[in-house]
Amino acid sequence: MTKSLARELGRSGIRVNAVAPGVTRTDMVAALPAEIVERISAPIPLGRIGEPEEVANVFLFLASDLSSYVTGTVISVDGAAQT
Repeated sequence: MTKSLARELGRSGIRVNAVAPGVTRTDMVAALPAEIVERISAPIPLGRIGEPEEVANVFLFLASDLSSYVTGTVISVDGAAQT
């Protein structure tokens, strides 16, 4: 859907992208017992869950001129968990 919308709207100068966050430290994750968080983190290649700021930084990048030629993509922010 992201790529289709990017193709459709690109000629109008509209960029379409998506962000796919992995497990991120939230209030819900903070409420989990430490051993559960360890089990969730263990298979992630970077060895930890993400921080909200790390996900937010991707949105900031996409909203900035630094990404002016980026469109039709889904950016995973998951420490390579699903890569």
